Amino acid sequence: MQVLSEVLDRMVASALERKPIDRSDALSVLRSDDDELLHVVAAASVVRRRFFQNRVKLNFLVNMKSGLCPEDCSYCSQRKGSSAEVLRYAWIDAATASDAAERAVAAGAARICLVASGRGPSERDIERVLRTVKEIKERRPKLEICVSLGLLADGQAQRLLDAGVFAYNHNLNTSSSRYAQICSTHTYEDRRATVQMAQKGGLSPCSGAIFGMGESDEEVVDLAYALRALDPDSVPVNFLMPFRGTPLHGQWELTPARCLRILSVYRFCFPAAELRIAGGRELHLRSLQPLALHVANSIFLGDYLTSEGQPGEEDLAMLEDGGFVIEGRDDGPLPRPNRRREVVLRRRGPGTEKPADPMRTQGG
Repeated sequence: MQVLSEVLDRMVASALERKPIDRSDALSVLRSDDDELLHVVAAASVVRRRFFQNRVKLNFLVNMKSGLCPEDCSYCSQRKGSSAEVLRYAWIDAATASDAAERAVAAGAARICLVASGRGPSERDIERVLRTVKEIKERRPKLEICVSLGLLADGQAQRLLDAGVFAYNHNLNTSSSRYAQICSTHTYEDRRATVQMAQKGGLSPCSGAIFGMGESDEEVVDLAYALRALDPDSVPVNFLMPFRGTPLHGQWELTPARCLRILSVYRFCFPAAELRIAGGRELHLRSLQPLALHVANSIFLGDYLTSEGQPGEEDLAMLEDGGFVIEGRDDGPLPRPNRRREVVLRRRGPGTEKPADPMRTQGG
């Protein structure tokens, strides 16, 4: 434990000064034992608390166009050739998207992410998004709007900015050395160029990763360094959801402890950036989701693009139970249902006609 404690002390010191962490230290954290996990999380929490105290930012996805994507990203249920039974629909109208944003804001969301499948937006697509942004901004002028439309063309970032868009999301997803194994219809460099284009156009850069696709520890660190070079303001960390009907179906290689170690390394790499736990947190972090919030400072509320997330009410209860506060909530606390319940007396098992619950352990 002494060796890891020294590693963590160095990483905390570097992160608090916003300096790059040593590559070998990052690898040591990723390779640490499960019985050292709480030490890792505690160290990352020091950095998280310095820059974000106990605040958690809530984000909400609005899937504006679902399915029928021409790209072949192996992880995606909307990919070319996917047989996943996802919802498929053309562009929703501005009013529908705005209504969804209203409900999200009422639940505490500070950022709305407008997402559409496809290689990149056409001129007609941009006009649709601009109309939607205008309608949302008329009702919620202070709401942050992030847009994710794929690969950008020249001038599109500036138009989105002028309409009131705050951020643009385009994840690198995996390391440059691994990218060709994940997608063949566009390149890692295409993705990197889009992040740079969004940033040059004045939009807040949002770029992150997907883990659980067979990447090595070295590739996890390679991606962290590549993202750091782009200097994103927010870093979403996704954990693979292996949809049936996609090439990565059945690939379950993550554990809650592995996820926490990855999140911790990314907190050390991005001490002052919004580190967001994104897709797959319910599947892979499971009961350790609250612990992950001592490392990350942002989550998606409710559903994802093509899969259902944890009910929003449960997310809010999780935050409350953990002593966290919702960022940007300046008009008082959210209404909470009375979660007190009566103790249920046992009426099954030995001495009764009803058999014991096989999922429960009998004990004294």
